[in-house]
Amino acid sequence: MDTGFLWDTFLTLLSGLPLTLELAVTSILAGSILALAISLLAVTGGAVGRNMTSAYVFVFRGSPLLVQMFLIYYGLGQFRHELQDLGLWGFFREPYWCAVLALTLNTAAYCSEIFRGGLQAVSVQEIEAARACGMSGVLLFRRIILPIAIRHALPAYGNEIILMIKATALASVITIMEVTGWKIDRRQLSRFRDIHRRRCDLPCDHFRRHTNAHGGRFLAFASYAHAAAILNGSVHV
Repeated sequence: MDTGFLWDTFLTLLSGLPLTLELAVTSILAGSILALAISLLAVTGGAVGRNMTSAYVFVFRGSPLLVQMFLIYYGLGQFRHELQDLGLWGFFREPYWCAVLALTLNTAAYCSEIFRGGLQAVSVQEIEAARACGMSGVLLFRRIILPIAIRHALPAYGNEIILMIKATALASVITIMEVTGWKIDRRQLSRFRDIHRRRCDLPCDHFRRHTNAHGGRFLAFASYAHAAAILNGSVHV
């Protein structure tokens, strides 16, 4: 066993750990805020609120996260001029923010169901006891309903946090150099910088230019298989 190779590989992968944790923490925090709002709308919004939240949860829980990430990054990239007119292209041209958005929307769908279950687990007797003490409205929610709901939802929410940390590996498919992304040599990707410099400014299927986490310019491939085919010489550019 080549321990030197294993150690070098470990150090290489370790360099992507800060970005992995940053993606996970940002997405979990934003997703939790959105999930709480969705769960409150589902519980207190009546039939309209329940239908809206059910549709949102159905879409984002019923489709793969990888597809959602592709649609946000590569799909919305086809509407570059419209996004520029709206002033949103600066956000959607960056793979980091596209990954954060996809992860946030996905985890919010799962966490909203967890929080909704926690809110509905608060017994009527506890609410009536709080009202008998003079609590109502925001005070009742902040001091009684929310703490009890969090206690009920915490075990399932802990599992969702773990799953979200694992899900950040999918960000590598849109060229985020987190832990999984470091399996492709950045020097190989740089070989295409000069060849496709002009093509990257156009909305196309396989290439897109963006600024990575380290401030450099390199190419984003729609799939690693296409990049590997070019590297192996089976596809010529």
